Amino acid sequence: MKIASHVTTELPLPSEPISGWVRRWAPIIPSGEVLDLACGNGRHARHLASLGHPVLALDHDPEMLEKAAGTNITTSLVDLEAEDAAWPFASERFAAIVVTNYLHRPLLEAMVGSLASDGVLIYETFAEGNEQFGKPSNPNFLLREGEALAWALQHGLRVVAYEEGRVEQPKAALVQRICAVRPDFPRLAALLPAF
Repeated sequence: MKIASHVTTELPLPSEPISGWVRRWAPIIPSGEVLDLACGNGRHARHLASLGHPVLALDHDPEMLEKAAGTNITTSLVDLEAEDAAWPFASERFAAIVVTNYLHRPLLEAMVGSLASDGVLIYETFAEGNEQFGKPSNPNFLLREGEALAWALQHGLRVVAYEEGRVEQPKAALVQRICAVRPDFPRLAALLPAF
């Protein structure tokens, strides 16, 4: 498994908008380091860093990591789907883990284990039925009906919010979104005003 890290102080502009789901739930993240898993161009890493969190932006694409680099962001080149890949992070390390538009089921248990005892998981990705809108269409990359909710509960997370359905932005797609917290997260801290 290849791992490399880099820290920079440049702050490139995002080329695509921040997920509304991430924007909505990021304010409940407690102080501490946040992992932006499969960070792509770093749109969420920069947003999380702007909220005062040190961010570890992880991706397998070095070109994307160059775009993701910014103030308070450490980039890490890791291919978690490589044949010899193992989850490289300690248990209870991160105040939050943010994942959008990425699914690799073998990571889920270890990923949840790397959340601090009061940590937050913000996850949004494509769901079955998305093939009618284009890619991804491979079932390995599409959550089954209710799957995100089921594995969050199976791994002892408390669900703060869950949605499953069609979105129109940035393009039409079927998605599942979940915000879930570890058991020590203060219940009232997760209650944001209703929209």
